[in-house]
Amino acid sequence: MSSVFDDRPCELGEGPLWHPERRQLLWFDIANKRLMTQDAGEQHSWQFSEHVSAAGWVDRDTLLMASETGLWRFGLVSGQKDLIVPLELDNPVTRSNDGRADPWGGFWIGTMGKNAEHKAGAIYRFWKGELRQLVPDVTISNAICFAPDRSCAFYADTVTQQVMRWSLDPDSGWPEGESTVFLDLRDDGLYPDGAVVDAEGNVWIAQWGANRVAAYDPNGRFLRAVPFQAAHTSCPAFGGEDLTTLFCTTAREGLDADALRTQPTNGMTFAAMGVSKGQSEHRVLL
Repeated sequence: MSSVFDDRPCELGEGPLWHPERRQLLWFDIANKRLMTQDAGEQHSWQFSEHVSAAGWVDRDTLLMASETGLWRFGLVSGQKDLIVPLELDNPVTRSNDGRADPWGGFWIGTMGKNAEHKAGAIYRFWKGELRQLVPDVTISNAICFAPDRSCAFYADTVTQQVMRWSLDPDSGWPEGESTVFLDLRDDGLYPDGAVVDAEGNVWIAQWGANRVAAYDPNGRFLRAVPFQAAHTSCPAFGGEDLTTLFCTTAREGLDADALRTQPTNGMTFAAMGVSKGQSEHRVLL
């Protein structure tokens, strides 16, 4: 059973990250250009002048943070923001979206049009100072996550209603060969958003418009779904002291006044305890 973890409604909640050293959840409200957290039950946020969407942890007080113009070193205590590498800086149409650190210390980040323009975005990997485009012509980049045995990555272009799987080089983490379809949700009428893989290799996928996060085994077989009190679930993350709490960001974007009045928890951030055992988020190496 899920409950509200943080009652601040996000227009577009995304990118939840359980910081393993701080024992703290951080997440983003992309539309309102802010990074949010709770620390010992107290609500905090950082405001930015551009869209921010995803992060990985570098050390206790430092994040690698993705924005619409770059990847940044961000100090959680100092508030200092320093550019590491530009990200589509010369393209005012796009912004960053879903992203996650990989097991090699790299960081995958997707972009998309600010108005979901057709095939305006892409998916990239940053590793050892190099930002390399991996997937071009993406409309809504999502579901970036990694198998616990380091065998593969997952990603999605939400509008295709498919989740892809891509084999990874065991030494470097760069993709090998072509990606293949892991999950086809078209017959179910479902749209994959953010995703995370648990310690057993099951993929937990937020499904936009479906009030839930659904789990699929490594062969793509449906296991179970966890319901949340928000239509637009956007991204899950495992956290808590034993990594068995499933957090989930949600969004108010695209919902009319009646929907918001009927379900005022739309856009809030949720927690469901004792769901499954997650992986600890990987450290980004800079």
